[in-house]
Amino acid sequence: MLREGHRLFGTDGIRGVANSALTPEFALALGRASGELLDFGPVVVGRDTRRSGEMLSTALQAGFHAVGIDTLDAGVLPSPAIAHATAHSGAMMGVVISASHNPAPDNGIKLLGAAGFKLTDADEDRVEARLRRGAPWRTPVGPGVGSRFVHADAAEAYIQSVVQAADHTLQGMEFVLDTANGAAFKTAPEIFRRLKASVDVLAADPDGTNINDGVGATHPEALARSARGRVGFAFDGDADRLIAIDENGIPANGDVVMAILARHMKERNVLANNLVVTTVMANLGFHKAMRELGIDVISTAVGDRYVLESMKEHGAVLGGEQSGHMIFLDTSTTGDGTLSAVKLADVMASTGKELRELRAEVITEFPQILRNVRVVDASGLAGADLLWAAVADVERELGDNGRVLVRASGTEPVVRVMVEAAEKSVALSKTEELIAVVRAAFA
Repeated sequence: MLREGHRLFGTDGIRGVANSALTPEFALALGRASGELLDFGPVVVGRDTRRSGEMLSTALQAGFHAVGIDTLDAGVLPSPAIAHATAHSGAMMGVVISASHNPAPDNGIKLLGAAGFKLTDADEDRVEARLRRGAPWRTPVGPGVGSRFVHADAAEAYIQSVVQAADHTLQGMEFVLDTANGAAFKTAPEIFRRLKASVDVLAADPDGTNINDGVGATHPEALARSARGRVGFAFDGDADRLIAIDENGIPANGDVVMAILARHMKERNVLANNLVVTTVMANLGFHKAMRELGIDVISTAVGDRYVLESMKEHGAVLGGEQSGHMIFLDTSTTGDGTLSAVKLADVMASTGKELRELRAEVITEFPQILRNVRVVDASGLAGADLLWAAVADVERELGDNGRVLVRASGTEPVVRVMVEAAEKSVALSKTEELIAVVRAAFA
């Protein structure tokens, strides 16, 4: 995992193939390095449903224990629930073991500060520097060695916090939940049942290898087939993102959901500073909708950590990404798919309107094509001069009726190519043109 000249932490922690790149030996060392930066504990540790999660959790906790830091093991829980537990248990740090929307063989480690927010880049760099320095480590003995404790109350405390965030019950409303065989397979259905909704649940039978496998937020077509006129909510493996399905079976991504929520919050005078924070991936239709509503928009680099930083800087309470990460800073410290679903259902309950009505009233999306081009190493993207010349040519052709975004993924070895245009056929053709140039540039 530690390569010279390569930063260990990506935009969402550390990712790799479990027991290959991401080994228990590495997790042990990371626990030691992270623990040595703390004067005392405890540290909350939780994971998603991947088979490798227990292995990495055990090794990581052993690393903390070896340098004298106790751990609170929260078991299988959504990322936002682990953040909530960190912020409300007196912990000095939190750790999420998950690769989010990635396939089951992958896993990841994400570090949280005491308040439940992701560590800053500077704090991650401190952890990485200590990890690279290696032995000798702090080696307490006897009663100084850390120990593992079960955090038995973490799930219930999180469930209660999300239920309390709703202004209305959902009695008489029917939803279908797709939990991606992931971390929300118990908590999300329980939250909606406590709000008195009628709930059908899909992909809630994790076996360690089926997380995100053709289901969840990255495969909303599975939910669309099952919803049959009902509103559906699809989460990803760690349940920090949401993709909704409206009554017509059409996906509603983060842009759509945030536009609906922003309008509702503005009408209720709870949209702090009349502001929404999003990323450069946000659809042109989202920006048009916000202008018509008189709502200000700030765009950041892709990654919910950058959205969060901007929200804190500018005093926003609503922000998120097209991919479905949505942050409600007056309620939570991180993206939360279940909370987003509850907030959206709450708007439906408040207005008496169907989701398809709400989206039609608020936003008309521009056709947008996004493709991932797998490469060996995307770090050379900045120097791909022929590619950037091609991007400039396409941008000139589209003018004000479209845009282009080409970027390296922060979590996978891929280059993402996105084109928006007034017509889908144009967006598709220009995307294919640029994909060909990317492949040539990285051949």
